[in-house]
Amino acid sequence: MTADIVTAYRENGFVRVPGVLTPEEVERYRDRAAGYLEEHRADRLQQDAIFSQLVNVWQQDAVLKELTLHPKLADIAEQLAGFPLRIWHDQMLVKEPNSNAATHFHQDRPYWPHANDRLPLSAWIALVDVPPERGCMTFLPGTQTVTDLEPQDLSNEEDLFTRAPDLRWSPRVTVPLRAGDCTFHSGYTGHMALPNTTDQARFAHVVIYMDEATTYTGAPHPVTDPLNLSPGTKLEGETFPRVSRAGVARP
Repeated sequence: MTADIVTAYRENGFVRVPGVLTPEEVERYRDRAAGYLEEHRADRLQQDAIFSQLVNVWQQDAVLKELTLHPKLADIAEQLAGFPLRIWHDQMLVKEPNSNAATHFHQDRPYWPHANDRLPLSAWIALVDVPPERGCMTFLPGTQTVTDLEPQDLSNEEDLFTRAPDLRWSPRVTVPLRAGDCTFHSGYTGHMALPNTTDQARFAHVVIYMDEATTYTGAPHPVTDPLNLSPGTKLEGETFPRVSRAGVARP
């Protein structure tokens, strides 16, 4: 990690970090991700043939837990954030081949039932090469300062810009990744993912980090709904562990 990477993240709301995983790690985690997807297709949040989202895989699979708790990811995330972090959740995001479906511009943080928190951030790890035609992400630099919007509809390409018309004229930066590269982006940074028009599935593993002090608002969310939490409860403990540069989850 260099000071330039930290500065770029804090100015733009996103940054690319190359070579976070070794080729051997990429192969190990990609193979397990493919196997896990086949074993858990019925558990997907989105049930279609184009896109698969599986949440909290780290709680179900020992190999993918290694990836979610990877000490290098934790180290980079805390340096970028500048404060202690917990894991909000992880997710496997798979775009099937030969699809014309984009994930349209949106912010992440408005979907989350969080309060009393500083800027969360996500690590988006490419487990295969992700050029533009395989569904890499495009970011709106500087939009991490726009913190007052309601959740946006990912299937509506106009929704973010209807809610915040000035963002239509923001610069757009598309970031292709090689397998093992990673982007980190703020929970408020506007972003989208292009369609996967190639013959190979796009496998990405995402780890979402939140401020260690984050509390629960009481709003519904698939991660918190089963937990019967009261509004104002701090999101902590084994479900939302502190990140560790030793690769160990700490309540």
